Amino acid sequence: MTTVTNTSGRRKTAVARIYLKDGNGTITVNGKDYKEYFPTLPLQYVVTQSLLVADQLEKFDVTVTVDGGGITGQASAVRLAIAKAIVELDPEKRAVLKIKSLMTRDSRMVERKKPGRRKARRKFQFSKR
Repeated sequence: MTTVTNTSGRRKTAVARIYLKDGNGTITVNGKDYKEYFPTLPLQYVVTQSLLVADQLEKFDVTVTVDGGGITGQASAVRLAIAKAIVELDPEKRAVLKIKSLMTRDSRMVERKKPGRRKARRKFQFSKR
């Protein structure tokens, strides 16, 4: 019986829930292949980065449900979730992933709009006369 590891990762407003199990390296995101869901090569690299650094690319099948945010935030959320799952299965990989900053939740969020302003920091045009 194979064990399935379940973790989640977040970035901005994107939330990724993953299921990691033994397999041959297929990554499915919201029912599609990850190369179809993330069409650009940099985003595909971000998704597989945790597996590459831990040298586990062909070892696990990953099923991802990602929700919210934009495509870049979703890719980063998937990367964090995969890194957390790898560490859960093999705690010795933590040091390798931590050196590459793959275990860090990026806490930067969009700044809220303030009352009396057009955007978060944008002020109305100043007229001297």
